[in-house]
Amino acid sequence: MGMVGGGKDAFIGAVHRIAANMDGLIELACGALSHNKDIAIDSAKSLFLPESRTYTTYQEMIKAEAKLPEGERMDFLTIVTPNFVHFDPAYMALDNGFNVVVEKPITFTLDEAKKLQKKVEETGLILALTHTYSGYPMVKQARQMVKDGALGKIKKVIVEYPQGWLTRMTEREGNAQAAWRTDPSKSGKSGCMGDIGTHAAHLAEYITGSRITKLCADLNIMVPGRALDDDGNVLLKFDNGAAGVLIASQIAAGEENALRIRIYGDKGGLDWAQQEPNTLLLKWLDKPTEIYRTGSGYLGNFAKHNTRVPAGHPEGYLEAFGNIYRNFALTLSAKLDGTTPTIEMLDFPTAADGIRGMAFIDNVVKSGASNEKWTEFTV
Repeated sequence: MGMVGGGKDAFIGAVHRIAANMDGLIELACGALSHNKDIAIDSAKSLFLPESRTYTTYQEMIKAEAKLPEGERMDFLTIVTPNFVHFDPAYMALDNGFNVVVEKPITFTLDEAKKLQKKVEETGLILALTHTYSGYPMVKQARQMVKDGALGKIKKVIVEYPQGWLTRMTEREGNAQAAWRTDPSKSGKSGCMGDIGTHAAHLAEYITGSRITKLCADLNIMVPGRALDDDGNVLLKFDNGAAGVLIASQIAAGEENALRIRIYGDKGGLDWAQQEPNTLLLKWLDKPTEIYRTGSGYLGNFAKHNTRVPAGHPEGYLEAFGNIYRNFALTLSAKLDGTTPTIEMLDFPTAADGIRGMAFIDNVVKSGASNEKWTEFTV
């Protein structure tokens, strides 16, 4: 793979590299690791990239790699930049015959996401979107159980993602991650909902297999002087008739990454929390609560496919990230070998999920600014 962004001054780039390297399927071959030339070169040296494949712009990298023989050039490009630098390198990579992995949200605007999806369809290439939390084995198990009807007809979805790291104006205290995430010119039209609310919405749709059709949003700026929302509450309606509540906040003082989802059907409910990711609770009307655990033999094929170690050995955030890369790599390898990937390999977020995420942001912002109770979810 080649990488855009993710130099030594970045957080998420190292996470992507660890995840990509986890199963020995992917090698970092080249990179344009920073918009700062000195940081780009220094970061490449620290990762032992050859000088000939160390680039200072993504344009230079894509053009140069495209000229290399097929067996030598990168097979795909990973984009780990802030939101406003997602579309251009992704589009250029696809246009030059390269597959793509991109951080979420997929682009800066919904229109860009649609253009990217069209380019994917035109080229027949593969694009993976790193909605990390869909990679956890117990999330896979929850999705499969809902699909198999274990909970009955789904009626209620409660998903929450509280963080506390933006309780103060840290963007003015030298926190680079806070600075770009709270800047409309770099993050987009939404802060908290665009950053973590999209994760919650994707998780709700991924596990239930249903789509949001209506929403009623309340967006808040709780820290005076901040330019984008740092807190929000959303009522949801799904196409299967279920009702839902989505809460996302980055001013929940003391919280870390407390993503949690509860889904209730007419037979029972499930409860999964990201800070205890190896456990899935199944709650029933007529029998005691069941505790499902990662690595156990009774789990379904999707959970097993995305589990690396025996039960009792924790698998967490990095492994979930790794599962997206692993499934993408297995799918890409099958394509290059002329074989058919399994349904388990194909289980990773794509450009279609990216469009849903951008549409969620647009609709939440529209609803938050409206006096109407409900806003139709449009894509």
